[in-house]
Amino acid sequence: MEFKTALFYAFSTLLVIAALKVITDRNPVHSALFLVLSFFSAAALWMLLKAEFLAIVLVLVYVGAVMVLFLFVVMMLDINLDKMREGFWGYLPFAAVIGALIVLEMSGVLLQAFWSPDPQIPAAAASIGNTKELGKLIYTEYIYAFEIAGAILLVAIVAAVALTLRKRKDSKYFDPAQAVKVKAKDRVRIVKMPSESTRNVDATPAAPAADQP
Repeated sequence: MEFKTALFYAFSTLLVIAALKVITDRNPVHSALFLVLSFFSAAALWMLLKAEFLAIVLVLVYVGAVMVLFLFVVMMLDINLDKMREGFWGYLPFAAVIGALIVLEMSGVLLQAFWSPDPQIPAAAASIGNTKELGKLIYTEYIYAFEIAGAILLVAIVAAVALTLRKRKDSKYFDPAQAVKVKAKDRVRIVKMPSESTRNVDATPAAPAADQP
């Protein structure tokens, strides 16, 4: 067995184990960390397939941004694990049906690729790792689709910021423009008060002596 094949089986096994731990671990923080491990394993498989661009995008976008956000949300929220487990068996049949459909769809695609291989696949696979050619295609033939995707992401970012900063009765709101223009005199007020005069406090009278027998 070649070293590359051994690495493929090792990373594949690690990916499957990490994916199973994502859905079986009871701690949501551990599940998120196992999902990070599965992303790294998938990126390693992409590297073995000479798809460097997809591997680095998987690490930067999903591990570096999405999973960090998930970890922040999970660790900052006070999640009641007992309450989350109450409806597990109720949702299990529906989740099993969805999982079976996903497995059937993936099996159909893979079996069709094995049974009727495309003769042009080897030629395309030889240049799949060429990031330079991928960049040329993105900025030439697919430039309009790339710009539309960028515009959609920009609109999504602006919409997220607008929804966060909108005036709501159940949350605190402040105007960023007014916060930038604020000055020290608007926040701090100096109050001058006259000093208090000292008063002579009378001594506390002594307690009466106890009667002698």
